[in-house]
Amino acid sequence: MKKLFFVFCVILLAIGIFMFWISQTKEDKISENTSENTEVVNQLEVEENIKSENKVPEEWSDDGIFKEYYEKAYKKLQTLTLEEKIGQIFLVRYPDNNATDLLNNYYFGGYLLFEKDFENKAEEEVKEEIKRLQTVSRIPLLIAVDEEGGSVVRVSSNPNLSQEQFKSPSTLYNEGGFEKIKQDTMYKSKLLNNLGINLNLAPVVDVCPNLGDYMYDRSLKENTELTSIYAKTAIEASKHTGVSYTLKHFPGYGNNTDTHKGASVDSRSYESILKNDIPPFQAGIEEGAEAVLVSHNIVTSIDGENPASLSKKIHELLRNDLNFTGIIITDNLDMQAVASEQECIEKAILAGNDILIVTDYKSSIETVKKLLKEKTISQDDIDKMVFHILSWKYAKGLI
Repeated sequence: MKKLFFVFCVILLAIGIFMFWISQTKEDKISENTSENTEVVNQLEVEENIKSENKVPEEWSDDGIFKEYYEKAYKKLQTLTLEEKIGQIFLVRYPDNNATDLLNNYYFGGYLLFEKDFENKAEEEVKEEIKRLQTVSRIPLLIAVDEEGGSVVRVSSNPNLSQEQFKSPSTLYNEGGFEKIKQDTMYKSKLLNNLGINLNLAPVVDVCPNLGDYMYDRSLKENTELTSIYAKTAIEASKHTGVSYTLKHFPGYGNNTDTHKGASVDSRSYESILKNDIPPFQAGIEEGAEAVLVSHNIVTSIDGENPASLSKKIHELLRNDLNFTGIIITDNLDMQAVASEQECIEKAILAGNDILIVTDYKSSIETVKKLLKEKTISQDDIDKMVFHILSWKYAKGLI
């Protein structure tokens, strides 16, 4: 009887141990699963944070012409230093010396080359020079020129680069109408692209039909309707050529004086400007223009205090009324019309420009740093400008 009782106790103990082992195994598995689930949740949170950091701010998102590249541009923006961001907003007049070396310290968004920068150079020399600039630059550069044709020919003035100088739009129109302008634009783009130039600050779509107008020789010399067709034709012909074209000089130069030499005041009525000067810009924008350059004229009917390039009201007209989502570029901020403006850089940024053309890059960059330190402008102001520029560079295939 004692033996049976002992065997019974051993069996109960064995059953108890077995049940405890099963229970413990389940707890371990639950604990293991909980731990795994926690790790998954944590990983998802990390990934979500990363996505959040790379998510384009809602207020920056629109149905713009570069919208396909917004996410890439915003992600790229997060990797840039403040120095790189500040450099990107400047299109700098090509310096006489050390153009390549400067890129190691200033990170310019691009260079603007003039006639003397091409003088007497062979084609291969120009190509190698531009290629060297792009190799050194951490972010691909905009390489820009004003190749309007006629009196403004930066590249084709050199017979080593072009068999003849490009003709003015009015000459082309008189010789063969808009078909001639289309062919000229395509050929010009091919020549520029071959050299490594990716931005042309043309066409001039100012309506200047009168002989005494300052922009007369550089314009089509025709009325608003024909100038609008010209704007549309030039932009359409420039597509898929590797060279972006720029409508200028917004909101229309009219019969104003030369802003290189001093202030120019446009006292025409708002209705007159909307009717006569805005349509060519509207036509070019509707055709997909990627960039618009703003003049330094003071347009009293819109903003009697500031040159157009520094006027928020002018930029709101361009953005809101004309629905322009591309790049807004100032005329050169070292021109006499704005050089005396103490708050020139500040106003240019707050007005809504994306790119500032300057010659004195050192002073301009230091001014931006000072404005940021004083909180006169914000980091967000600079970031938004760079975001637009990077979106454009992605769209152009530079990045």
